[in-house]
Amino acid sequence: MPMKPNSGVWGALMGACKKHNNIELGKEAFDNMLALEPLDSRNYLSLSNMYSSAGLRKEASEVRGLMKKRSVIRIPGSSCIEHEKRIHRFVSEEEISKKLEELVKKVRGSGAWARTEFVLQDVDDEEVREDMINKHSEKLAIAFGLMVSANLRMPLVITKNLRICGDCHEFAKVVSRLEGREIIIRDTKRFHHFSNGSCSCRDYW
Repeated sequence: MPMKPNSGVWGALMGACKKHNNIELGKEAFDNMLALEPLDSRNYLSLSNMYSSAGLRKEASEVRGLMKKRSVIRIPGSSCIEHEKRIHRFVSEEEISKKLEELVKKVRGSGAWARTEFVLQDVDDEEVREDMINKHSEKLAIAFGLMVSANLRMPLVITKNLRICGDCHEFAKVVSRLEGREIIIRDTKRFHHFSNGSCSCRDYW
């Protein structure tokens, strides 16, 4: 590169490593991100997610332990959606609504199983892990958007303060197909345009 890579460049490399399961190079990218931003919780969560995606639960747990040891404060995930000129904000782990429960059952019933490897807490009970991942803020925002807006021509536009996890990404794809509704989610990395069961990122983000 003609210039020194910043945290955005290292983050993009780490995302590619997660996609292609290159743990060794991903760890190197994390170390460089950490040198630039040692207290940014998103760097640690990216590494933890990469380990979780690879089935390395022990390593993912060690990353979370490192966060506690270094007093790194985790940014709670939140998502926002606009309705009638008002911004509605949803925070992870808010009480799940009846609409979201119905939506989750519909999505899981279509054959899309919960990807509980993206649960960051140290929980062994699979049912508890699935319940936790079903409460992610973007799912709440999607459920709210479907509940208050019946206009199928109007896409649901959601902003997310963290990177969307793999389960929520799959969830949005399936909902866009089942509900016949376009969903646009802007996370910290890019825009995701979900339509008819697929995403504009082609599952690469």
